[in-house]
Amino acid sequence: MTPLRIATRGSALALWQARWVADRLRTLHASLAIELVELKTMGDEKSHLPLVQIGGQGAFTKEIQLAVLRRQADVAVHSLKDLPTEPIPGLRLAAIPERGPVGEAFLSKRHRRFVDLPPGATVATGSPRRRALLLHRRPDLKLVEVRGNIDTRLRKLSEQGWDGMILAEAGLTRLGWPHEINEILDPAWMLPAVGQGALAIECREDDEAAAALVAQLHHAPTGFAVTAERAYLLSLGGGCMLPTGAIASVIDSTMTLQAVYVEPSGRFRIDEAASASIEEAIDLGHRVAGQMQNRLAAMNSKNTAG
Repeated sequence: MTPLRIATRGSALALWQARWVADRLRTLHASLAIELVELKTMGDEKSHLPLVQIGGQGAFTKEIQLAVLRRQADVAVHSLKDLPTEPIPGLRLAAIPERGPVGEAFLSKRHRRFVDLPPGATVATGSPRRRALLLHRRPDLKLVEVRGNIDTRLRKLSEQGWDGMILAEAGLTRLGWPHEINEILDPAWMLPAVGQGALAIECREDDEAAAALVAQLHHAPTGFAVTAERAYLLSLGGGCMLPTGAIASVIDSTMTLQAVYVEPSGRFRIDEAASASIEEAIDLGHRVAGQMQNRLAAMNSKNTAG
């Protein structure tokens, strides 16, 4: 039997995600042969540079997607928050499994909680969204750039003597490092990235067999939620470099989308939210983005007039 080839990055977290998908497919189809195709992306090759310098959109997905398009692999597994909101011709988003933890974790070898950080404390993060939210909360903080795999970041936290670091709860939990977490930051002020904690499984648009196979892993409530979040981000006109976060929650057939935009230096933040039925997920994302754009326009107009 020809194996199903799953394209993935070679990082520990990416391999965990690809193996997680493979294990669940084997549970459903015991005789299914699966092969992992490990690839390096531009984001991996240039891990010494800040994401803003290499361009955030597609930095961790382009090479994986090309492998599927070139028939070097049948499906691709991504962290959904890395996946550009613009669709790639020839590919389809075939499944979004049930979401994992969405929290933002505070890690420190020196301080028990974020609130315990002293004035001028040094905190590491590689995310423009996290930077802006941290500075809005604590303008006194000294923020340093950190890139690399989770194990590399954890090592740097100890070696560099930083006061703290912010990482996604999902990655730490999946790799067996929840004990490294001091606390999960309050989402009331630290909203997660669009799609955080979720996986995306892509295949070729014309590959009905692969699409039908991985569709068995799709989790509808997660799919509706991240569809609204991604519609928000697409309508706002940004990717992972934009200092914005969003999270959608689904109760029965109703969805609520919360979003935040923060000026990069943390000078101001805007919060917006709206609710709709799950069938209106895309419209809900566009609506919240429109509300956000109107608030930003009004603020810019006021500043210009002043």
